[in-house]
Amino acid sequence: MSGTKPGRQLLRQEVVDGIKRYILEERLRPGDPLPTEPALCEALGASRSSVREAVKILNALDIVEVRHGHGTYVGRLSLSALVESLTFRGLLSPDDDFQVMADLVDVRELFERGMADRIVSRLGSDELDALDALVATMRETGAQKGHGFVDADRAFHAQLVAPLGNELIGQLSMAFWDVYTIVAPHLDGFTQADETETITAHQNIVDAARAGDIAGFLKALGEHYAPVRRRIAEARARR
Repeated sequence: MSGTKPGRQLLRQEVVDGIKRYILEERLRPGDPLPTEPALCEALGASRSSVREAVKILNALDIVEVRHGHGTYVGRLSLSALVESLTFRGLLSPDDDFQVMADLVDVRELFERGMADRIVSRLGSDELDALDALVATMRETGAQKGHGFVDADRAFHAQLVAPLGNELIGQLSMAFWDVYTIVAPHLDGFTQADETETITAHQNIVDAARAGDIAGFLKALGEHYAPVRRRIAEARARR
């Protein structure tokens, strides 16, 4: 990287911006094809090497998707780059990992608390039954028996915000969850008491939502996230 000339970096960024601008101006959607490499070179007045470097950068950010043998398309625009960045930040130093986890817990709870009234009002009987089934799965599998418990917990929170119909909130919620599960092993073991407390809190969330009890729903969310914060604080104190 130290051998890269500043002028070349500037040109590459200009091409990156040019491709993004093209996507916006043409109102392209995820999955739509982009022009061929020669066409992009001509349209942007850039060399093939600059276009290829720009496409690599955008591919890493999931803004474009390179399908070898088929061409380049508008990407899924997921938050994979955000997950990678936050995960690396959390693993970079012992102090950062606890701060990242605390921040993620705050953001996850903020989403669910801030949308509590809408979540409760939009959860239908089918969604509530699905949430009950996920709590049952957590109860049956247990945290010490593979990934079933964690998978059910993740699916629970995905299902909780799904009725909002807000794709960004759904993606952010799951992105923060994925980062948390990657960084969380830095905490001490998840005890049987922690497991019981977690399952109870999840069940209380479902029961409050089924009863249309906003206050109870908010209380259950607090009961769910409080033990996580406690474990983070205890781990930070020991460190």
